[in-house]
Amino acid sequence: MILLRERKEMTEKFKNMETAVIHAGYDAKQHLGSLATPIFQTSTFTFDSAEQGEKRFAGEEEGFIYSRLGNPTVNALQERIAELEGAEAGLAFASGMAAVSAVLVALTKGGDHILCSQGVYGCTFGFLELLNEKYQITHDFCAMETAEQMEQLIRPETTCIYVETPINPTMKLIDLELVARVAKKHGIPVVVDNTFSSPYLQQPLQAGCDIVLHSATKYIGGHGDVIAGLAAGTKEMMHTIAMTTLKDVGGVISPFDAWLLLRGMKTLPVRMDRHCENAEYIVEQLKKHPAVKCVFYPGDQAGKDFAIMEKQMRKGGGLISFEIHGSKQQAQKLLNDLSFIKIAVSLGDAETLIQHPATMTHSGIPEQTRKQMGISDELIRLSVGLEAKQDIWEDLQQALDQLEEAETPVQSHHQ
Repeated sequence: MILLRERKEMTEKFKNMETAVIHAGYDAKQHLGSLATPIFQTSTFTFDSAEQGEKRFAGEEEGFIYSRLGNPTVNALQERIAELEGAEAGLAFASGMAAVSAVLVALTKGGDHILCSQGVYGCTFGFLELLNEKYQITHDFCAMETAEQMEQLIRPETTCIYVETPINPTMKLIDLELVARVAKKHGIPVVVDNTFSSPYLQQPLQAGCDIVLHSATKYIGGHGDVIAGLAAGTKEMMHTIAMTTLKDVGGVISPFDAWLLLRGMKTLPVRMDRHCENAEYIVEQLKKHPAVKCVFYPGDQAGKDFAIMEKQMRKGGGLISFEIHGSKQQAQKLLNDLSFIKIAVSLGDAETLIQHPATMTHSGIPEQTRKQMGISDELIRLSVGLEAKQDIWEDLQQALDQLEEAETPVQSHHQ
C-alpha cells in the first residue's frame, strides 16, 4: 500500500503561493516542533504487531511500510507540489524522466497513440521512440496552433496528449486552454511538462489540463544539487500511477533528495522573480547585438506567442534561446569565449548556464526531425541565473563581440 495523502481541504489551504511554498504539507507540531522538515532516512518501518502489518498491506490501515511505497519526508513534498499546482494529490520521483516515463506508461498500452507538441526534451523524444520500438505505442508531433491541426492527428487509439510549454529549447508556447478543450471533446487526458515555468509562473491544471510534470532538478530545486521529478493531478490518477509504474518500476525519490527540494522550494517565488527580471534585461540587450540573428523568449512583447504568455503565465521565465549569425562552430566558439557563465545543460540554478541544444540536450534527435522542431545549429539556450544582470550581459557581450570581430574581414596592408 502506498500512502498518498490528498492536500488539505480548501478552508485549510494557503491563499498565496509565497506562503504555500514554505508551509504546505508540513505541520511542525506533529514532529516535536522541528522547524525544518525531518529527514526520515529509513528504508523500512516497523509494525506494532503482525496484525497491523497485515492491515497496512491490505490497505485497511494508513501508515508507512517501506520507503519505496511511502515516506514522511517524501509525503510532505508530494502534498506541497499538489498545493502549488492546485491538484488533489502529487507524486515524487527519482528524476524528471522517471516522472515522464511513469506517467506515459500508466496512460498507455501496446498499440496506443500519443499526440505531442512540436518539440520535446531530447530524452522524452528518446523514450517515445522506445515505446514505439518495444510496444508499438506510436506518436505524432503537432504544432497545436489550432484545433483543426490537433483534430487531424487524433486517432481512436490516442490515449494521451503530451505538451511542453514553453517548448525546450525553442521557447514556443502552446495555448493550454485550446489543447484542453479539444482533448475533453475526445475524452483524452492532457499531460503538461511545466518544468520551464514552475508552478509559480504557470499552473496547467487551472487551464483544464489533467496531469502536470516537473523535472524538479530545475527551478523547484533551484541549486543544482539534486535530481528529481514531480507529478500532480487527481487523487485517482496519482493513485493509479503510484500503485503501478511508480511502485513496480521503482523510480522513487530518496528522503534526502525530497528534503533538498522542500528546502529549495521555500525560495521559489523570490528566485523566479529575479530569474525573470534578469532574463527580460538580457533579452533586450541580445536583440540589439549585431551578432544575434533572433531571440526567442515568451516575455518578449514583440514575440508571436506573447498573447498566450499573458493569458497563462505570470511572467516570461528565466530561459532564453537565440540564434547567432554563423555556424555550429561559431556557436561553440561563443560558448568557449565566455568567462564566468558556465557551459552546462540543465537550467534553473543560481548560476547562469549556457548550452548548444543541437549537440547537447537534443543531439539524440535525428537532424531532420530536430530542424523541423526549430533547433538549428546556430541556436543557443541560456538559463539566466541570479547574478547581477549587468555582469551576465557583460560576459555575453564580450563573447558576442569576439564573434562579430571574427566575422569582420581584416584589410590587407599589401594592396
